[in-house]
Amino acid sequence: MRNPCTATLLVDDEKTRVTRFDFAPNEETGWHEHGYDYVITAVSNCHMRLEHPDGSETEAHVPAGGAYRRAAGIRHNVINASEQMMTFIEVELKKD
Repeated sequence: MRNPCTATLLVDDEKTRVTRFDFAPNEETGWHEHGYDYVITAVSNCHMRLEHPDGSETEAHVPAGGAYRRAAGIRHNVINASEQMMTFIEVELKKD
């Protein structure tokens, strides 16, 4: 069992939810499913291990300042796979 990362809610209104995630090495989000389309922007270099429901794992590397977008419905656990602190901002795009 890994320690949980720190999730800090920054904005939550009718259009968006913005959360900052800070991970020490080997910390995780815990299993979750995204209810909305979302974008993450890396504050630091992010080396993430992603655990998937089928038992597979993938890795994602997002450099500081980089971003990616995903659709609602993704279920996974995100782990800091590096030896450094890792931080990203997640913006969830709520439905109209």
